Amino acid sequence: MSYEPLVEETNKNQEVVLALYEALNTRDVETVHKILAPDLEWWFHGPPTHQFLMRLLTGASSEDSFRFEVDPLSVTTFGPTVIVEGCDHSRSISWVHAWTVTDGIITQVREYLNTSLTVTRLGNPTQSPPSDYNPSSSSSSSSTGEITSVHCPSVWESSFSNRVGKSVPGLVLAI
Repeated sequence: MSYEPLVEETNKNQEVVLALYEALNTRDVETVHKILAPDLEWWFHGPPTHQFLMRLLTGASSEDSFRFEVDPLSVTTFGPTVIVEGCDHSRSISWVHAWTVTDGIITQVREYLNTSLTVTRLGNPTQSPPSDYNPSSSSSSSSTGEITSVHCPSVWESSFSNRVGKSVPGLVLAI
């Protein structure tokens, strides 16, 4: 099995997200509109007063009175999910953005501010699928079948949230 197409897709998804940050930093509205789906799904965790990215993307903030740094300090990609982490220059605000890229367009963003984030992968890719239920089998004593445990390994953890100098909530994102 060749992993080149998977690596190529991962690199393209990362390039799309990095192009978005560049367009945001240069206030290139046309490029932002090309990269983001018009019905972008948004999820936010943090103080409501810190919805910086939403204000930036919707144009609710003026450049003179508001400047949110969107300079990624780390970028990690898991297929269609691109995790980007950063913090402001004073290190008082840390942020993590989890973008979902579908066919070269960003369709979803999950934004976490001053939150410790752990990303886990659901299931075990090496685990075989459950077998079909066979009602004539004498060893089956339940109509619900066997319940198996799900393995959810941690594949990424934020690192800048511990630098804001205060306790922050922790969340898990399952992909």
